[in-house]
Amino acid sequence: MKKYYLMAPGPTPVPPGVLLAMAQPMIHHRTPEYEALFIEVRAGLKRLFQTSGDVIPFTSSGTGGMEAAVASTLSPGDTVIVLRAGKFAERWEEICAAYGITVVPVAEPFGQTVAPARIALALARHPKAVLMQHSESSTGVLHDVEGVAAVTRKTDAILIVDAVSSLGIADLRMDAWGVDLVVSGSQKGLMLPPGLAFCALSERAWRHVAASRCPKYYFDIAAEHKMVQRNEAHFTPAVSIFVGLREVLRMIEAEGLANVFARHERLARATRSGVEALGLQLFAQTSPSPALTSVRAPRGVDGEAIVSTYSASHNITIAGGHAEMKGQVFRLGHMGYVADFDVLAALGALEQVLHELGQPVDFGAAVRAAQKVFAERP
Repeated sequence: MKKYYLMAPGPTPVPPGVLLAMAQPMIHHRTPEYEALFIEVRAGLKRLFQTSGDVIPFTSSGTGGMEAAVASTLSPGDTVIVLRAGKFAERWEEICAAYGITVVPVAEPFGQTVAPARIALALARHPKAVLMQHSESSTGVLHDVEGVAAVTRKTDAILIVDAVSSLGIADLRMDAWGVDLVVSGSQKGLMLPPGLAFCALSERAWRHVAASRCPKYYFDIAAEHKMVQRNEAHFTPAVSIFVGLREVLRMIEAEGLANVFARHERLARATRSGVEALGLQLFAQTSPSPALTSVRAPRGVDGEAIVSTYSASHNITIAGGHAEMKGQVFRLGHMGYVADFDVLAALGALEQVLHELGQPVDFGAAVRAAQKVFAERP
């Protein structure tokens, strides 16, 4: 028997207590019981997003939240800036193209980040919005949302941030930093199954919603907001996941949001130390994300072979590279319901995987390096 480990950058493991909560008998979404659930979740989401405004949920993947953000704040013919330095930045471009919105990319090679000063220069084009990722999970880079917000809020453009792989993992002070729209999803830092997306909006973003002329039906933030204010859902919600979300929000608040961020940073440092102790190179050379660690495959080794060997030999799921990075990198997730010994198991398995693929390995080096990080006093 081999115990299964889910160490991919989403979906992530679901805590047992959350699974049990979601296994309770189904309730109807137009009942006082659901209303009480939603009132608690609504308040908890505001604290998690670090905003005083409402958070609008959709029953969808995180990509649905991204589409809602575009369709509900912009109009055909608008111009936007996209910070392009990873595969999910390209998703912003694809969504915008579907709605007739012109994209001006500000690009850096995958694995790098874009300096806010470059965004400031691009803002001279007077775009309607700047779209970016916080944690770019295709590359393992954490982008400087605070810096980009500082230059964007000097203009009429709104800042729209994909925080699908950073919410509940890395600090994102929506109101304090002046971020206008934050999108996230349920299956990463929120430790839930896929199925919920969230959009949180500033007052500036709501003014854009009022002026938007994009066609929309399901992903209509304004229509959904009217229902949220009544503690209801416009369409049938993912009731069981909302029940789980209540448990997750309670868990996060019990731990404390600052402690949640510190835990993820500690797990990330330990993972990076272990990887480098084996002579491997991190793909994100600057500003690595605390959500995952992206690693260059050793010369002559197919990164996909590392992913498949993890699965076949050790029953551990990790992730490979996207598009042109396929075969070049592998990615280890350490977000959500992950603790020290999960990281040690993933690193110990990495030593064995490399050995099985014919690479020289100093057994124990990765685990030892990670343990030294874990042994540090907070």
